[in-house]
Amino acid sequence: MSKVAFVFPGQGSQHVGMGKDIYESYPEIQELYHQANEKLGFDLTEIIFNDENKLNLTEYTQPALVITSYSVFYVLKNKKPELKPDFVAGHSLGEFTALAVAGSIDPIDAVWITNIRGKLMQEAVPEGKGGMAAIIGLSSDEIEKVLKEISGIVEIANYNSYEQTVISGEKESVEKAMEFLKEKGAKKVVPLAVSVPAHSSLLRDKAEEFGKYIDEIEIKDAKIPVISNVTATPIQSAEEIRKELKVHFYSSVKWVQSVEFMINEGVNSFYEIGPKKVLSGLIKRINRSLNIKNVETLDDIEKL
Repeated sequence: MSKVAFVFPGQGSQHVGMGKDIYESYPEIQELYHQANEKLGFDLTEIIFNDENKLNLTEYTQPALVITSYSVFYVLKNKKPELKPDFVAGHSLGEFTALAVAGSIDPIDAVWITNIRGKLMQEAVPEGKGGMAAIIGLSSDEIEKVLKEISGIVEIANYNSYEQTVISGEKESVEKAMEFLKEKGAKKVVPLAVSVPAHSSLLRDKAEEFGKYIDEIEIKDAKIPVISNVTATPIQSAEEIRKELKVHFYSSVKWVQSVEFMINEGVNSFYEIGPKKVLSGLIKRINRSLNIKNVETLDDIEKL
């Protein structure tokens, strides 16, 4: 029998007004937002629905995506109780949503901790010192070989699909790598408009600080196996999850490997739960024969 995975998007999927139809239709979702605002000490609801500038700042983007995706999941679970995942996974930030869905982290704690995560990431590297770039049309093995030749810090941040890999690190080293990778035959090399070199060792010091906040929240064993971004294998015990979140900050996101693992375990239906269709597109590029659905709105849920 074929298996099901729920996957949750990371930064870049946000847009103003996301999840508004669900918020307006469910008093319990309004209460969730109210509790989140109380815990955060600011009005995240206002930012999500009305303030594009703030929504695109990392410290607000991260909790906004977690609460939006979790809210969609909550309604899906109640409207379609027969649809249960065998695995959950999230892309980068999305792993926090996956952990909340799996019952490992309270959703309000997930919102709170990702606001802190965003702040610490922003503080990790001075403005203009870090960079990221998407490399299209070159294998990750080839990219890894090239990066070894570059001085300074430049590393693979995201193994997104067979065709797309993201590199991250010191701005000058990233720029040098972009030149080398073009020469090696990359179809496209696209600098990303980000100020934080996410998932690179430049964030290691801030990850230690983040670990102290992780120790402040309750983490339980997950009720559903969560596919780790760091190892691309299932994690389920509270101890494994706590350890994961302390290194997740600066480790590569092994998305291709995670999707491959789930396919090998018998998953052929993937539901991307949250705004936009970024992960759906990446999963299609990994394997076109899969059943992939994006679930963002009440209408999407009704159509399932």
